[in-house]
Amino acid sequence: MSKDSLVVGIAGVFFGVLVGWIIGSQQGGRPAAPVAAPAQASSASAGGDQQQAPPLDETRASALKLTAQQNPSDATPRIDLGNMYFDAGRFSEAVDWYQQALAINPKDVNASTDLGIAYYYNRDPDKALAQFDKSLAMDPSHAKTLLNVGVVRAFGKQDLKGAVDIWKKLVAVAPTSEEARLAKQAIERVGASHPELKQGS
Repeated sequence: MSKDSLVVGIAGVFFGVLVGWIIGSQQGGRPAAPVAAPAQASSASAGGDQQQAPPLDETRASALKLTAQQNPSDATPRIDLGNMYFDAGRFSEAVDWYQQALAINPKDVNASTDLGIAYYYNRDPDKALAQFDKSLAMDPSHAKTLLNVGVVRAFGKQDLKGAVDIWKKLVAVAPTSEEARLAKQAIERVGASHPELKQGS
């Protein structure tokens, strides 16, 4: 899944381009789509404006639904539909399609994390974190999941310490990844206002 950047502030710390990239980038090759953050995720956004999600391509969605109907054991069109509905800001419908994909292929860690992201954008951070736990049970070092756990802890649960702790774990398990670079950036910016979190374990 690929989501564009949002500038979101929490506890006076602005994460810049970090947040939107964290909430996504699950599948490469799809065009990024700006999606507004859920209300509980942010108390401030840069400039006070939110980007509008692009409209759903109804023709392509109909074609994918037909493909899904004709191929009941194929998770791929269902994941594609989940991605489309997410990018259109229709998160409940995205949840449904990701759930269908996982019913077919429950070991797809990317689809599992996509579902968690959709839960978060559907204003349910607890479900998001529970789904991320399932992803990490499949792959404890899955970098994008670890990055997303930190964002949901920070913005959905206002748990900056929990966010920093998981980002530090990400840096330890995947130090050369793009996700680790962004996690380091987040830790630095949180540490600017909360040095005890940056230095603490």
